[in-house]
Amino acid sequence: MESQLKVFWRYFKKNRLAVGGMALILVTFFVAASASLLAPYDPGKTDVSTKLKPPSLEHYLGTDQLGRDVFSRMLFGSRVSLSVGFVAVSISICIGILVGAIAGYYGRWIDSVLMRFVDIMLCFPSFFLILTVVALLGPSLFKVMVVIGITSWMGTSRFVRAEFLSLRERDFTQAAKALGVKDSRIIFRHILPNALAPVFVTATLDVATAILVEAGLSFLGFGVQPPAPSWGNILTEGRTYIFDAWWLTVFPGLAILITVLSFNLLGEGLRDALDPRLRGRR
Repeated sequence: MESQLKVFWRYFKKNRLAVGGMALILVTFFVAASASLLAPYDPGKTDVSTKLKPPSLEHYLGTDQLGRDVFSRMLFGSRVSLSVGFVAVSISICIGILVGAIAGYYGRWIDSVLMRFVDIMLCFPSFFLILTVVALLGPSLFKVMVVIGITSWMGTSRFVRAEFLSLRERDFTQAAKALGVKDSRIIFRHILPNALAPVFVTATLDVATAILVEAGLSFLGFGVQPPAPSWGNILTEGRTYIFDAWWLTVFPGLAILITVLSFNLLGEGLRDALDPRLRGRR
């Protein structure tokens, strides 16, 4: 009898796009973790004598308007993007699981109240809500991560609630209740492990969304503040020179595109491999 992990991997590896996306994500992680070793220059070091130099063997991705090496800034910017993505999604997943688990397990008026609150939250355009909160609180990396996390948990809560509504009627749940097991233990030890499959898929896709939101906020000046590098603020600084220094917008734009696409491909692959109804299509 094959283990669940082997069954998952057997179906997942058939999706070459998903495997490719996972490989690119692993490379991005390695680059972010090794940025201080891979970067040929200090990302904050300025040298106006070399400003706006095109890509060359000396500066692989060229230099910006202050003479800073774009390649080095891109490497350190990957840390910001991945940090925002994973911290923000961790916050949203925790909130979403808690709300969805309580609503799905207890049902009745508790479910109605929590789901109406979710509906209210979904009525607000997420990006503009995040932009408003960050503008009021002031831009910083920590605030961006927290605000993205606390405004993007609604989808997770709905997935978890749907799983709990089904799993709470199963025999193992009813047996645990009959034995007098506490609700908290039933929720977190018995039901939740069986409801995590869609959460993994949602989390992967949400990381991509969080990276895009951070890039958008930084591009508008409400995200990571200079001189700290991020892909979004490198794009912002380059838009003034878009016709004279194309590399300032092309390379960070490609980095955002490839990273977000990789997470989306991985999420689609996870969904297909974890859902038995979709396995037969591969």
